[in-house]
Amino acid sequence: MNVGKSLLAGVAGATFLNVLHESVRRVVPTAPRVDLLGRTVIRRAFHKQGKKAPKGNKEYAITLAADVVSNALYYSLVGWGKGRSAWIRGLLLGLSAGLGAVKAPDYMKLPKKAVKRHQSTKLMTVAWYLLGGLAAGAVAQLISKRR
Repeated sequence: MNVGKSLLAGVAGATFLNVLHESVRRVVPTAPRVDLLGRTVIRRAFHKQGKKAPKGNKEYAITLAADVVSNALYYSLVGWGKGRSAWIRGLLLGLSAGLGAVKAPDYMKLPKKAVKRHQSTKLMTVAWYLLGGLAAGAVAQLISKRR
């Protein structure tokens, strides 16, 4: 699969992940707050450059854009290899991203409660990234079948 098609699959997975996250976090009190991890990283990046970090809607927009771009690039790896195994690559990419999101706060001094507040928060974090990977895998497989 070529780079463009892989990126398309990655964007599909990242979009699915972010729509799911943004929708559920507004109604489920124990939902993961991966957005808080992203906001912390954005603030640190601005601080390291000696600049004042944006606030409010601008901070939210930058965080969401950075999240979609980084996840799209990551999920685009589903396009490497044969189309039939895109589902498996999507599953493995999603699972590793979810586990990484749960463990990252321990090593990066990020707000742990964002993804570890409850056992259900951890499970939802892993499940959402897994579903994003599966969405990317599904799109990659569809694209490879249409060739």
